[in-house]
Amino acid sequence: MSAASKTGRRETFAILRTALPVTTGGVLGVLFGILAALCTVALLATSAYLITRAAEQPPILYLSMAVVGVRAFALGRAFFRYLERLASHDAAFRQLETVRVDLLRRLIPLAPDGLGRSRRGSLLSSLVSDVDELQNLPLRVLQPLVTSVGVAAIAVWVVAILSPAAAVGLAIALLAAFLIGTLVAARLAASAERSLAPRRAALVDAVLDYLSNLDVLIAYGAEQSGRRTVEAADAALTRALTARAAGVGIAGASLSLFSGLAVAWSLVAGIPAVSTAGSTLSGPALAVIVLVPLAVFEIVASVPLAASAWRQVRSSAERIAKIAPADVPAELPLDGGSAGWAPQPGAPVLELSGVQATWPGAEQPALTVDALRIETGERVLIEGMSGAGKTTLAHVLVRFLEYDGTYLLAGQDVRNLPLESVRGFVGLCEQVPYLFDESIRQNLLFARDTATDAELTDVLDRVGLGQWLVARGGLDSRVGERGALVSGGQAQRIALARALLRDFPVIVLDEPTANVEADLAESLLRDLLGATNDAGRAVILISHADVPASIVDRRIRISHGTLQSVAPQSPL
Repeated sequence: MSAASKTGRRETFAILRTALPVTTGGVLGVLFGILAALCTVALLATSAYLITRAAEQPPILYLSMAVVGVRAFALGRAFFRYLERLASHDAAFRQLETVRVDLLRRLIPLAPDGLGRSRRGSLLSSLVSDVDELQNLPLRVLQPLVTSVGVAAIAVWVVAILSPAAAVGLAIALLAAFLIGTLVAARLAASAERSLAPRRAALVDAVLDYLSNLDVLIAYGAEQSGRRTVEAADAALTRALTARAAGVGIAGASLSLFSGLAVAWSLVAGIPAVSTAGSTLSGPALAVIVLVPLAVFEIVASVPLAASAWRQVRSSAERIAKIAPADVPAELPLDGGSAGWAPQPGAPVLELSGVQATWPGAEQPALTVDALRIETGERVLIEGMSGAGKTTLAHVLVRFLEYDGTYLLAGQDVRNLPLESVRGFVGLCEQVPYLFDESIRQNLLFARDTATDAELTDVLDRVGLGQWLVARGGLDSRVGERGALVSGGQAQRIALARALLRDFPVIVLDEPTANVEADLAESLLRDLLGATNDAGRAVILISHADVPASIVDRRIRISHGTLQSVAPQSPL
């Protein structure tokens, strides 16, 4: 087994341990489950004894204990079943809260670059369906297994007191049912059950893609194609569910077969004992050893279902471990800095030396910077073709990616600073800014929640959205889901307004004109850079498009992840 496989297996079982409640409620749930199952078996055994003994017409006094037992076991079965459900589900749901918090703790250090290969549907499925599936570990895996084994052992012991031969047959039938029933279900349904979580995630992905791009699909007449993709994903999930149901059904049939064989063997072993002179096995006792296997196998019938639930729970845990590993990849930064923020007077606002950065899962560095020095108030253009490493540089600057080499902010090594301090100094306006389905006001207050309406209106006016704000009806106007009600240029301006509210000393504009028409790109760039023309603020403009030399102080070209040339500084 490779080291990666061992690590994945270790993380999977760590998640499973987290999902297992070790509280008093969990233990009580198992105990009440065993008592409820024992009451079920005892109820059938006592009823069989009562009916057969009553047929012998003894004095009613001899039947009083059996009558009381039937009532007590009937009430006890319902009572203990209720307590088992109450205790076990309370413990499982409380533990599920711990699992969700643990998953979020795992995901936060990975965002955004550690999650780049995970689709939204897969993440959503892991956060909801896979985590919900983990509650079945105590409820549908351990609880039925412990209950079945405990009750089966006690039942065999009780039957052995009445008829050792019948007890041997019951034990063999139970063992065969445990093994064969579980193996049959595993053989027929294991692959289908392992594919349930991925196929469920694929269906979520397909539905999200279809709904998110429905307007484009309709515009280009491709709606049917998108719908067929959803239908194909749904059909694949249905096939997996059908295969699992077939396996569970066949396993249930095998249990019924062994239950019948156990009853038949009890008759074969018990009838001669009853008819033999001087035998200690009475007619009512024969009824008990014949009917007890039916009750026991009713309890044991949950074992194949528990095995099926185990495979699904383990598959969900494996998916969670794959999406959110406990150990943060080496390509992502850890928040280990604790030094206080103390800028050094006269130092460059930003300086890189011998820096290399690699994306998670990649083998080769995506960025190599021998030297980069940016002074306070400078406006620098980083230009290059798509895929040249520009976004990688931006993510290194805001510490989304780890790096090798030296990276200084105002003379301080960023590795000694908390991530929050670095991201409070360097702000990133991404190529596709995320806008929440809230009002314009709320989207700005995410940057600084103490800003007044006057400050919000002023910053929008600085980025060229003053008249637009009035036309939209003010700060309470909504921007739609993911900014659907604003254009690409307006989204960039809102993102810049947020950056200005945070007052970052360094602002990185990553491809601000990527989603803007070509004839509007230059005016947008001039407005954006004009809004950031504050004393002491450095601006790094990243673009693959042509940028007029008059709006930047310096141009740096990047190609294949390497800063190749620095153009001479041109006056403004």
